Amino acid sequence: MRWTTAKVRQSFLDFFAARGHTIVPSASLIPKGDPSLLFTNAGMVQFKDYFLGVRTPQHLRVADCQKCLRISGKHNDLEAVGRDTYHHTFFEMLGNWSFGDYYKEEAIRWHWELITKVWEIDPKLLYATVYKDDDEAEQIWKKLGVLLNPVLRFDKDNFWQMGDTGPCGPCSEIHIDRGAAACDGRPHPGTKCGVNVDGCERFIELANLVFIQYNRDAAGALMPLAKKHVDTGTGLERTAAALQSIETGKILGNYDIDLFQTIIRKIEEAAQKFGDKARYGKQEESDVSFRAIADHARTMTFLIADGVIPGNSDREYVLRRIIRRAARHGRYLGIHRAFLAMAHAGVVEAMGDAYPEIRAAAIKTAEVITQEESRFGETLDRGLELIDTELARIKHSGGHTVPGEVAFKLYDTYGFPLDLTEDVLRNHSIDVDVAGFNRLMDEQKERGRAARKDDVGAPEISLGAGTASRFIGYHRYEGESEVLAAGGKDGEHVAIVVAETPFYPEGGGQVGDRGVIETTSGAILEVSDTRKADGSIVHVGRILRGEAGDFARGARVKLKIDRLRRDAAMLNHSATHILHYALRDILGDSVHQAGSLVDPDKLRFDFAHTGPVKDDALATIEEEINARIRENAEVTIDEMAYDDAIKAGALAFFGDKYGDRVRVVRMGDFSVELCGGTHISRTGDVGMFKLEAESGVAAGVRRIEAVTGQGALETIRKREKILEEIGAQLGARDGAAVERLEKLLAREKELEKKLRAMEQKLAAGGGAGGAEAEEVVREVGGVKVVTRRLDGVDPRTMREMADRMRQKHGSCVVALGSDLGECKVALLVAVTADLTAKIKAGDIIKNIAPIVGGTGGGRPDLAQAGGRDASKLDEALSKVAALLQ
Repeated sequence: MRWTTAKVRQSFLDFFAARGHTIVPSASLIPKGDPSLLFTNAGMVQFKDYFLGVRTPQHLRVADCQKCLRISGKHNDLEAVGRDTYHHTFFEMLGNWSFGDYYKEEAIRWHWELITKVWEIDPKLLYATVYKDDDEAEQIWKKLGVLLNPVLRFDKDNFWQMGDTGPCGPCSEIHIDRGAAACDGRPHPGTKCGVNVDGCERFIELANLVFIQYNRDAAGALMPLAKKHVDTGTGLERTAAALQSIETGKILGNYDIDLFQTIIRKIEEAAQKFGDKARYGKQEESDVSFRAIADHARTMTFLIADGVIPGNSDREYVLRRIIRRAARHGRYLGIHRAFLAMAHAGVVEAMGDAYPEIRAAAIKTAEVITQEESRFGETLDRGLELIDTELARIKHSGGHTVPGEVAFKLYDTYGFPLDLTEDVLRNHSIDVDVAGFNRLMDEQKERGRAARKDDVGAPEISLGAGTASRFIGYHRYEGESEVLAAGGKDGEHVAIVVAETPFYPEGGGQVGDRGVIETTSGAILEVSDTRKADGSIVHVGRILRGEAGDFARGARVKLKIDRLRRDAAMLNHSATHILHYALRDILGDSVHQAGSLVDPDKLRFDFAHTGPVKDDALATIEEEINARIRENAEVTIDEMAYDDAIKAGALAFFGDKYGDRVRVVRMGDFSVELCGGTHISRTGDVGMFKLEAESGVAAGVRRIEAVTGQGALETIRKREKILEEIGAQLGARDGAAVERLEKLLAREKELEKKLRAMEQKLAAGGGAGGAEAEEVVREVGGVKVVTRRLDGVDPRTMREMADRMRQKHGSCVVALGSDLGECKVALLVAVTADLTAKIKAGDIIKNIAPIVGGTGGGRPDLAQAGGRDASKLDEALSKVAALLQ
């Protein structure tokens, strides 16, 4: 094959490099310093600040191949993925840019040359489009005299914008006519095949030449930019499909190109090994799943390599949804075990040369995918069973809609996102009561809000246009200023904004400052929290002396922060930077910050890492941190250009908007990070670092909690005191106390072993003294039912007894009950494997547990319950046979 996907990618870059463009690497899927976007959804995202004039480009002409993700917001192709041959969530965008250099004529002429001369596509197959009012672009096309087909004008299809706000402008597109066979039978009823016709796969866009000349503000208004720019995008997958179609003489969709076929072959291997032995191209229904899994495998591979892990917020939840959707499609191929790591391996094989980062992260990525897939697999089948039950009910009743309550239960109990439920039901032409689902979601959120107790409720405050505060507290603890805005009443929390303040507002994980604000008339506000709001710093607190009116706009005030509290928080903040360095140094560069909390008492640091950190590694991390503290390295803080900071190796964390100038915190020669927080002047000021705990908070995210300085010293003293008290109780000290404790624990273990042996012997001999100590065996509908009461026997022993009874009786249902005393009852139901298809232990236990005043559940083969009413134990056991009748 001449035009492999890799060769198409490289030919584009070579073409524009020869025309003065600097080739730059793809940016991360996580936009740097741009909270308005969840993901990089177009090639121009990394250059957005150049268009806005916020940063100055180093090169006026640039080209690249950008990895993109469109799965949320305005550009959301998720529902169409797999159902046709050209929609994707993840895709590659070939792009060339001009930042105030060349404009429309060069962009149009060069792309025509690339498509017709380099890629040798017949001009007879090509159509050009322009924005409805763009006479200039149309005249350029006509002046070039290269088109054999008329220029077409469109409205919204030829005006491009990255999001609801930001750079935008009219565009000119180049489409290819792939022939009538490409659209044969495709769904666009009532409309003839044509350019920009929804659902038509005959005419496919090859290139989009965007002429960036506006910025759309939050109100939707278009404001002209100071300079005009070019932003072009050429979809790699569809271009490869067009070229490979011409070469082979077949109509190929995106999923038929060599890149996707490599991934699909891995999915076929999984289907052959674990599933229904499906092959791609044999059946349309399974082809949809092959395509969806192949697409989703690329998305999860690149997101995890870029540092995202499955979770419940924003980007993390998107990744979780993708993995779960792919796992569900695996069920359609008969695969009922974790398999997506095999699809991920196909992505690495197909794209690892172009994107080395996915090859470097391959092992970690496979682990994260398998963990999330396995976790969801535990509930996926039960959720699909619920959907099947609901579908049967709806079809029997002649309905067409699944109630919102069912969709909410699927989400809340089984982890099914609404779009996944809708996707499953779409195959059956069944809708979801989305309004009902949203109502239940709102009710749940309202309950959550009511449950949260916010002890510092900020009153509403009206900030006039242009109101802004300046933080002066990096080196000052006191200051004087003028009140710019105020809100709140006497007896309630009051909020005020001043022109200049030493109070640090909560941000970057560091808590807001506390302290006092005093007017010239003597009124005092005790500040309990400091926050950011619309470019201002808001001080929230209660009035200790005076009235709310004393803090009205224009009042002069003195501000004084709680210095001891700030200094303690500052130690912990600087310690998080040293901790981050140590984690990356010892665990690897794949570690990166996933969240933090810095307050005066402790620090909490969340970081991306697969699996628990081993004890010896934790000890090494703690030693390294304290070594850097003893080094007493200088902490310097500089302001510099953002690009210079990144080149200098500074670690940037996303969520805050970075401007052209950034604050860089450098500690010795080991740590460089962008940070707006407050810091010590030397690492030795931290004093001591004591690691308190390491735990998991989500799949692929670990958390370290620690204390520093005086807090670390107090922690050690408390533990010494506890050890002294333990030694006194044991009558020994230090090593002798440990030896004494080990002997006591060994003795306890020996006694427990003897007790369990006695319980088992008692249970086997039927001498428990219960009302029904012997086995009762019944035949119910051809099924053997064995019940037995074993009073005083714990649940663990009951499970062992049930296993022995199933072995003894063969095919059977076993029900055991035990009065544990102190108003505690235990029930257990076990079903042999040959019967679980029609008899579920969990269903039986849910019916008999209420008789003894309890609840329970479990798997189809084993279920347990607890209760309070021992007097009804025999009745509960007797009901098992009745249930099977």
